[in-house]
Amino acid sequence: MPIRPLVFSDNPLLRKKSHQVRHISPALRQLIDDMVETMRTSNGIGLAAIQIGVPERVIVVEVPEEVPEEEDQEEDQEEDQNEETPRPTIFHVVINPELARKSRQVEEGIEGCLSVPGWIGEVSRHRTVTVKGLDPQGKEVRIKAEGLLARVFQHEIDHCDGILFIDRIEDSEKIWPVPEGEEEAAEAAQEVPRQ
Repeated sequence: MPIRPLVFSDNPLLRKKSHQVRHISPALRQLIDDMVETMRTSNGIGLAAIQIGVPERVIVVEVPEEVPEEEDQEEDQEEDQNEETPRPTIFHVVINPELARKSRQVEEGIEGCLSVPGWIGEVSRHRTVTVKGLDPQGKEVRIKAEGLLARVFQHEIDHCDGILFIDRIEDSEKIWPVPEGEEEAAEAAQEVPRQ
């Protein structure tokens, strides 16, 4: 599974709409494997095929599992004792993803992007969404998502439509520089950097 080079925001390819996938093929499965490896190696929590130069509607998402605050405090104590324990994640691959439903309720949240290194921003997104598409075997899926998972799905589907998160920020006070490589960590933690 080779790690593929990322496409950055100065590349006009990121502004084009990606094509629908017509066939589930071995080449598509290899693309998905490469996307997962590239996302994980880059410490990402989501990746669209266009971000590695392939204009097809395919996304991979892997976010930390959200836990109630009480359990989170217990986990923090356990992690202090054992730094090697990885936090459970929610993982999805969706081919031809679409937002089938979206809540009226929206919320602000922090986003970063592997294709926009060195920047994060506060973006308004729907609190809950239902995503429909195909899984890697070509079976129809419907995924109800909320919170960070919903945010990442919306972010990656935007990539399929040629939209970057920075396009959704109108107020220049809501975008901040961060060290390269820490964009999606800030998104997962939902933390605004200290100035």
